[in-house]
Amino acid sequence: MGIPERKEREKAERRALIMGCAKELILEHGAEAVSMMDIAKRAELSKATLYLYFPSKEALFEDLLWEEGARFIEYVRSRMKPQASALEALQTLWGSFVRLFGESGDMFIVLYVWNYISPIFPFFSTEKEDEPENVPAGIYFLIKEIIEQGIREGVFDPAINSGAVSHMIITLFSHITNTSVKISPGAEAPYPVVREMKNIFAIVLRGIAREGIDRSALILSDKTGGGDTEWGKAAAGKIIRKRKKIRKTRKTRKIRKIRK
Repeated sequence: MGIPERKEREKAERRALIMGCAKELILEHGAEAVSMMDIAKRAELSKATLYLYFPSKEALFEDLLWEEGARFIEYVRSRMKPQASALEALQTLWGSFVRLFGESGDMFIVLYVWNYISPIFPFFSTEKEDEPENVPAGIYFLIKEIIEQGIREGVFDPAINSGAVSHMIITLFSHITNTSVKISPGAEAPYPVVREMKNIFAIVLRGIAREGIDRSALILSDKTGGGDTEWGKAAAGKIIRKRKKIRKTRKTRKIRKIRK
């Protein structure tokens, strides 16, 4: 490996380190409370070095938002089968959300940063959905696409406004997630949040179902981790253990600093 390639690799690794530290701090304190100095200290870099990678906190958070949001969309689409029905696609969407939410807390981070960058979220433009930076619109159109498929398949009421329903789902999920974080940041609450989201998602689906459709077909599978199952509790427990590890690491660093 030549010098230019090694420098590029080191630059990418340092950028990933910065983004990882920012995510940890956001989970601990929320997006608004985190400063560039906090991130520099956590990454064990000088503030000047941090600014070589990101000119501002807003720029760093925007990159974080677009990367995490795009990763979620890519993750969902990669798990969808080409010939999947609308209901199967919704199960995949739900399962993907719960896995990322319960295993890493990344969906918490996405919503945290969305609200910091755009205080009017979940109100956003859907006019430029093809632009890679318009992640909110990307998620919106993903949900809208599935609902419209359900209308064509005769599962959902053809009279519904697929755009309005898609926006409502994003708004409800955003509200529940943000409320849970504000009540107890970093607390052991992901599983009840997932359970509440599942209940609301099910109510929305039943509300838009075509008359005469079997409502039991709209129940979200417990295999995705959203129900009262051991998997669901285990998935939710992963983020709890991760947060405890973060707090323990932070405490250890403080002790080392005092000893120095």
